[in-house]
Amino acid sequence: MKFGLVTYQWGKDWDLPTLIANCEATGLSAVELRTEHAHGVETTLTAAQRADVKKMFEDSPITCVGYGSNFEYHSPDPERLKWNIEQSKEYVKLCKDIGATGLKVKPNTLPQDVPAEKTIAQIAASLNEVGKFAKDYGQLIRVEAHGRYTQELPNMKAIFDQVTEDNVKICWNSNNVDLNPPGLEHNFNLVKQWIGDTIHVRELNAGDYPYQELFNLLAGINFSGWVLLEASSTPDDRIVALKEQAAVFSTLVSNLEK
Repeated sequence: MKFGLVTYQWGKDWDLPTLIANCEATGLSAVELRTEHAHGVETTLTAAQRADVKKMFEDSPITCVGYGSNFEYHSPDPERLKWNIEQSKEYVKLCKDIGATGLKVKPNTLPQDVPAEKTIAQIAASLNEVGKFAKDYGQLIRVEAHGRYTQELPNMKAIFDQVTEDNVKICWNSNNVDLNPPGLEHNFNLVKQWIGDTIHVRELNAGDYPYQELFNLLAGINFSGWVLLEASSTPDDRIVALKEQAAVFSTLVSNLEK
């Protein structure tokens, strides 16, 4: 397992050179770029600018894992759904151009005035369309377990039971609902066959999420991807805080059940 950063809060106001330098200085190995943040990696970039982003990562020890979008496929509005699908495709192209390996998308809810089964089928069909497109660009579609109702692992399983494209993967998101009865191991096992190469975690030494148990379960499926920190607290010094998180990550890895 490798440790990296989602630029959700702690990296949102760093330009790209600063972001890369700070990851390197704190012992992180990768970053997932988040949309609409100060690093400014968006589809508005020209071909030359995209090449510059790619080279910036190639010249550093930091891997650009991918791009964290907010595209979602649950809307009952056909035009809204179409827009999200088409924008996803544009950002797949961006990921390819900057040397990343995948685009993160997410379901966000199951609308209460639509049968859940219909929305679940729509999300899966959308993921299949985007996934098929992404395959031609060598990209993964990473589906964050996110949103009201859709973050629940039984619902993620229901979606992925209808996903046919093998480059569409689950990004485990370390939500409190993961612990719903009968517990973490059971819920993890519901979806473990689809877990891809990225995991999102919150601060590893805060709250009561059982990260050691999660790491043990990940080791059990030979997970060798990136554990990405999606921190939302406001430390006085983010560099110090990132070094602390990297140390906690190393301890969790060293404590893995042999």
